[in-house]
Amino acid sequence: MTTGPAEYVDVVAVRDDRSAPAGETTVIRLLGLLPGHWSCIPEVAPDRIRLRIGLDPATNRTAVSSAVSRVLADSALRGWSRDQA
Repeated sequence: MTTGPAEYVDVVAVRDDRSAPAGETTVIRLLGLLPGHWSCIPEVAPDRIRLRIGLDPATNRTAVSSAVSRVLADSALRGWSRDQA
């Protein structure tokens, strides 16, 4: 049986505050606050984090968007926000 290509959603966070920790530290916090069963592939730069999150029937785009918004509101991620572009 052949399955179709995996479906992903990309989420990008950017550092808004230069005094906030850099991406290398922040990605650890970000991943630690997201659901542990999610398949995430991070791409990290000092001021930008891109997470490629795998979708499945239980993890849809709406669930990802809601969870990422909640996580970025956490005080551990102060100085970072979601890039809506």
